[in-house]
Amino acid sequence: MFRGFFVKTISFVGYTVQYGCIAHCAFEYIGEFVSCSGPSMEPTITNHDVVFSKRVSRHLCRIQKGHIVIAKSPFDPKMNICKRVMGLEGDKVCTSGPSDVFKTHTYVPRGHVWLEGDNLRNSTDSRSYGPIPYALIRGRVCLKMWPPHSFGVLAESPNDGRIL
Repeated sequence: MFRGFFVKTISFVGYTVQYGCIAHCAFEYIGEFVSCSGPSMEPTITNHDVVFSKRVSRHLCRIQKGHIVIAKSPFDPKMNICKRVMGLEGDKVCTSGPSDVFKTHTYVPRGHVWLEGDNLRNSTDSRSYGPIPYALIRGRVCLKMWPPHSFGVLAESPNDGRIL
């Protein structure tokens, strides 16, 4: 009786470890579900929306202007941010806010991207912390999963849905 219980327990632990490894690889290299919070990406992504972020696209194809990405926060590495890519290395970008009278510009350095939220008046983004290294990008957001009424592919144009 004890032996049968022991064999079943070891078998269960073995399957749990195997499926855990498969799940880890899937989330690390294929993609992950991310719950977004905050107003910075409104109206494209609102508070508590769930999106799917493809990790494969970061490794196999280049991130482009207009893509929405999940990246590690430059302020807090334990936190992720969701922003739209507005500039790639070598691009000239506007560093001033929408209400600033005098507009200032800078160039995105090599190996970096310029990220901005769609809700420019309520977003902490590259205008605050500067360009971020490409290595901080975790994946490209491709689908809005929740709520169900807004399920679908997200727009890739840098001007879609922006609040100035």
